[in-house]
Amino acid sequence: MPERHDADLLFKALADPSRRKLLDLLHAHDGRTLNELCEHLDMSRQGVTQHLAVLEAANLVATQWRGREKLHFLNPVPINAIAMRWLRQFDAVKLEVLAAPFAGKEKGPE
Repeated sequence: MPERHDADLLFKALADPSRRKLLDLLHAHDGRTLNELCEHLDMSRQGVTQHLAVLEAANLVATQWRGREKLHFLNPVPINAIAMRWLRQFDAVKLEVLAAPFAGKEKGPE
């Protein structure tokens, strides 16, 4: 069951707001160092390192060494896999059809 384990790691990684902020930072500008990422977060260097380790374990962040610097890059492939597996099945057209019987109804007594 490696697929389930990977999905669990992925959802765990995405559950934390600090890790989502790191992903947003990498999305805005890929290839950042630990120091560059720490500038944008109100936490210790060790805390950022721990969050990056979780993101790496979930395959959301890839790293590359450039001399003495370790660069961090966003890997969007696992997020796309979530979209394909979990979100696309609830696309807007299907939801509009399902919601049509409830359109125009009041939410409760006034």
